[in-house]
Amino acid sequence: MLARKRHLRLETERLTLRLPRHADYRSWAALRDASHAFLTPWEPTWAPDHLSRKSFTGRVYWSQRALGQGSAVPLFIFRRADEVLLGAITLDNIRRGPAQAATLGYWIGEVHARQGYMREAIGAVVHYAFRELDLSRVEAACLPENAASRGVLEKAGFKYEGVAQSYLQIAGRWRNHVLYAHLRHDRRGRTEIG
Repeated sequence: MLARKRHLRLETERLTLRLPRHADYRSWAALRDASHAFLTPWEPTWAPDHLSRKSFTGRVYWSQRALGQGSAVPLFIFRRADEVLLGAITLDNIRRGPAQAATLGYWIGEVHARQGYMREAIGAVVHYAFRELDLSRVEAACLPENAASRGVLEKAGFKYEGVAQSYLQIAGRWRNHVLYAHLRHDRRGRTEIG
């Protein structure tokens, strides 16, 4: 089972989603570096060694371990046409038992933003969460002023649920976040899962 998980691959019309590999380091570091100003207003403060090979190696090992333990599904997003790295998406904090829920997080390189790639990736991961992982709920949170992230969540079928006070540290400050959720059997209106 673990060997099969290591080769997890989700395909959409334009995208391939898979676990990060050591060979992805240069394209990942270049994309993150080029998108620094675009990403940092929405993310926790980057560690001084954030873009280092050592840090990336730790990320690869964490991804394999988390998937194997069933605690997360951390995937890189590639454009199928040319295998260019576009960003990443992670189904994290997977909770079993009565909850059957997980939290969704994602980022996309600035040059690839607003082309529908993230909506497509979210659709694939939510479909996988409901059909393969048998989850009932996928949650996501973003800063209230992040109109792009709010828009992509709503277009992907997520519904607004409220505000979490001091939810995460972003750029070194505790920030409120708006909360969204996508339910497998959503009676709150039409949703799409794939």
